[in-house]
Amino acid sequence: MTADPAQLRHALAASIPVEDPAWRHTLAAVPRELFLDDTVFRPSAGQWEPLHRRTAGDEEWLRLVYQDITWVTQVEGMAAADASGTLAGRPTSSSTLPSLIVRMLDLAHIQEGDNVLEIGTGTGYSTAILCHRLGDRNVYSIEYDPRLAAAAAGHLHAAGFFPTVVTGDGLAGHKDAAGYDAIVATCAVRYIPPAWLYQVRDGGTITTTLSGWMLASGLIRLTVHDDGTATGRFAGDQVGYMLARPHERPPRPTYYQRPGRTRAACLDPGLLDDWTGQFIAQLAAPSAELMTTGDGVILVDVATGSQAWTERAGKGWQVHQYGPLHLWDAVEEALTTWQDAGAPPQSDFGMTVEADGAQRVWLGQPDGPAWHLPV
Repeated sequence: MTADPAQLRHALAASIPVEDPAWRHTLAAVPRELFLDDTVFRPSAGQWEPLHRRTAGDEEWLRLVYQDITWVTQVEGMAAADASGTLAGRPTSSSTLPSLIVRMLDLAHIQEGDNVLEIGTGTGYSTAILCHRLGDRNVYSIEYDPRLAAAAAGHLHAAGFFPTVVTGDGLAGHKDAAGYDAIVATCAVRYIPPAWLYQVRDGGTITTTLSGWMLASGLIRLTVHDDGTATGRFAGDQVGYMLARPHERPPRPTYYQRPGRTRAACLDPGLLDDWTGQFIAQLAAPSAELMTTGDGVILVDVATGSQAWTERAGKGWQVHQYGPLHLWDAVEEALTTWQDAGAPPQSDFGMTVEADGAQRVWLGQPDGPAWHLPV
């Protein structure tokens, strides 16, 4: 039987849990195939392989388009259509899985009549979902990459949507239409950019994923208050987005293991395999990258060159630390604080942005244990 895009859209929409049924109607109405062109990347042995519509065939292509998965469309700045073969590197743009798009919009509590600024247009698919619900005039979207912005505008126009699409640094927002009811980011940030706070009305919201150089992530909605502060709790969803390009990790020199100072480790490094455990480690050592070995973990601080690495020692573990920062000491202290509180899930954490720009993530309550973000 020939694949029918409308049937595939409705089947996808029916399979995705939503809080607000209007988003299911929107998913069933917006043609995702118009936003993927004819080539995407798929993972292949740790690299990225171009997948072409002409190779897959029209029917299989449509079935792939309407799977609830993220399709990578750009790797290290190269579009899938321009790739001559398999690539190594980090994805730099994608069409986010539909369930995550509507989850974020549900979490943001977006309603008819809201003016919304989307950070990260990407292919334009999530922008179209906003337009269908809110109308073109209420949707503003900003994209860092000029080629992506132009392509997204083309996709949107082909689908019958005409929002305001701006090329620029999403971390600076779009002040020309400031006073937004909500900002929703389809990229992750290491901290909340001050411009976002200034451009949201009092009582408005910012919904984003907070991430960092260990690539741990937490989904949060912040409410902006009239005193210039913003507060919110993490949703607890195990989801992540690519870091905004200005917040990406800088190039790191080749790693050479240095013995440094050695001591017994008080905690099992396997705690960093836990979603919340890794997030806490990132809070404790925000400029460090995380690598794993067969047995333990390696932390390398990008700013100072400090490093820590663990290895088995008898029935326990030992850690070697080198450089001015004692990375494992900081991580171990933070993880111990979490464990002493009963190792609660990420939804027990919250965040406060102060009027002076200071930002902290706290455990339990705003006056509980806290870690400051690298603003």
